[in-house]
Amino acid sequence: MKKIGFIGVGIMGKSMVRNLMKAGFELHIFARSKAKVEDVISEGAVFHDSIAGCVKGCAAVITIVGFPNDVEEVYFAKGNILDSAEPGSCLIDMTTTSPKLAEKIYAQGTAKGHHVLDAPVTGGDTGAKAGTLSILVGGRKEDYESCLPLFKAMGTNIQYHGKAGCGQHAKLANQIMIAGAMSGLCEALAYAKLKGLDLKTLLASVATGSAGSKQLDIFGPRILADDFAPGFFMKHFIKDMKLAVAEAEDGGLHLEMLRQVLSNYEALEAEGYGNSGTQALIKHYKKQR
Repeated sequence: MKKIGFIGVGIMGKSMVRNLMKAGFELHIFARSKAKVEDVISEGAVFHDSIAGCVKGCAAVITIVGFPNDVEEVYFAKGNILDSAEPGSCLIDMTTTSPKLAEKIYAQGTAKGHHVLDAPVTGGDTGAKAGTLSILVGGRKEDYESCLPLFKAMGTNIQYHGKAGCGQHAKLANQIMIAGAMSGLCEALAYAKLKGLDLKTLLASVATGSAGSKQLDIFGPRILADDFAPGFFMKHFIKDMKLAVAEAEDGGLHLEMLRQVLSNYEALEAEGYGNSGTQALIKHYKKQR
């Protein structure tokens, strides 16, 4: 399994492509805009101007695109992956998307003889660059095991969660946790500023205690520096939270905290912050002052 097709060479995907090439894989990529991927092309990735061309002869195809409709397009539209991939190839969707869509891809892909996995990631741009992503996998266990060399080139915490769709369910649970942690971080900083505390000293004080978290470590300093560049787009986090709300309520579970955080983010997106990083949630609290 050396020749890999990769579709979705964005903030996360670009670093994942680089790490796969470092591990010795031959990368064939498709992107809507060649100009945006010239850097990885110069580093050895082979560019194709169609999905069909990209996946031809590949033992595995990895996708990490933006939204569920993008996943639908690359897997089911004209010239799609399911129709163009080599028989018996591994199809790995690493987008955070609907578990029901993951099940659909699995059913139709398996019927065509492919090995299908849903394998969303967490760890942000930092983890993608360092090759330390957490990868949450659903599908057949034997397919998961055969793809471990690919996953190990991109991540360090690789876990099998069960049948098709379970990787997506695990990722949505992760996003629910992040929603609470990010909201808590922003509210704590807003409160500390209101009471006149030095925010750098506060972060240093709590980072190693019970309030410590990855969200605090990564995004606390960025918030203090007014750095809202996206390691993960706000608009994509909103998409993830909406998926989690829908899946929970489909089973009769009401997630009040998640709904409130989602509402706060949606208000910011309506003001034009959708392409900012998730840490821009702090702007919700600054508006109240």
